[in-house]
Amino acid sequence: MPLSRLEKADRSTDLIGMRHYLLLVAVATVATVSTAPADEAEDDRQTTMMKKDLVETTTQMMKKSLEQQRQKTSSVNDGGRLLSLPNAESCKNRPKHFELNGHWYFLSSNTTEHKDAKNDWLDSRNLCRKYCMDAVSIETEEENEIVFNLVKKERLPYIWTSGRLCNFKGCEDREDLRPLEVLGWFWSASGVKVSPTNKKPEGWENQPWSQTGHFKRPQPDNAEFEINETTEACLAVLNNVYKDGIAWHDIGCYHTKAVLCEDNDQLLKYIAATNRGIIL
Repeated sequence: MPLSRLEKADRSTDLIGMRHYLLLVAVATVATVSTAPADEAEDDRQTTMMKKDLVETTTQMMKKSLEQQRQKTSSVNDGGRLLSLPNAESCKNRPKHFELNGHWYFLSSNTTEHKDAKNDWLDSRNLCRKYCMDAVSIETEEENEIVFNLVKKERLPYIWTSGRLCNFKGCEDREDLRPLEVLGWFWSASGVKVSPTNKKPEGWENQPWSQTGHFKRPQPDNAEFEINETTEACLAVLNNVYKDGIAWHDIGCYHTKAVLCEDNDQLLKYIAATNRGIIL
């Protein structure tokens, strides 16, 4: 799915070095296509070497850029932490618990490696990204029902999603996001905007946001800001924490939870382009 302006802002603020990432993918993709002259073996060899050098140079550029930007800070990621790049071997052997519409999913607490792991929102995304996945983006009611049923079946108190409030640099002048608590939410893994929070998503039978919370107000309500001035800028699925069944809540991003990971098309394409012949 194409990146929205929201996703571009999120990636930029997360300091992922997207320009170098896209250049590397483009070069690596070109390098897999043979364009050498048919009658000159030497030209063929030199062309191949040039492409290889270009890929290696671009890879080094990307690594250098990421290392330099690790020293910077980010209001999104609590002190400049970065979104991580995927690992080819982990992507190849990623856990696959169930599939929906061509995407594989896995629940971190149902894996041996991450059984006891509870991370904040960003580290939860990075846990998933290692495997060419990201925290789940709940974009359809069918997907929402599957997530809710999983939370109920596994008796989980809560899980992270990729839902994020666009309250960081690049969002402040966006009139289309006002009021922010209603129109400013998006799925950071896919860049798709979340439907307005004050009504049911179009075509859905039920409102996924809870109608109550700490102050007994409909969600999202940024309740923690009134307690300790922490903005509730991340979206989690909670299981009857406020005697409200299973529902969406805005949560402070520093809280730690398990995460449901979902295949991320961009990361899968990146690994496929930079690891010729890999089967994902």
